[in-house]
Amino acid sequence: MTVQHPRYSKEEFAKQGNEIYETQVRSQVEAGNHGKIVAIDIETGAFEVADTPISATDRLYERFPNAQPWVIRIGHQAVYRFGSRSRKNTV
Repeated sequence: MTVQHPRYSKEEFAKQGNEIYETQVRSQVEAGNHGKIVAIDIETGAFEVADTPISATDRLYERFPNAQPWVIRIGHQAVYRFGSRSRKNTV
């Protein structure tokens, strides 16, 4: 198995990935895929939708072995949530 190495900084990944998602991918994937994952190759704009980040990137690598994937959860601002959710006041 070949190990993929990033060719861009984290900032460049985020900038390119978010731009491609908003301008090219979002309109194609949002309907009916809320909560799923999209992996986008920031060099080609190619993308794959799946239930998990691993599945989406694996499918992208099958098509584009040298892909530089940016991963987004459809309909959300982030793939994962850190910290606790807000709680209703039960008092």
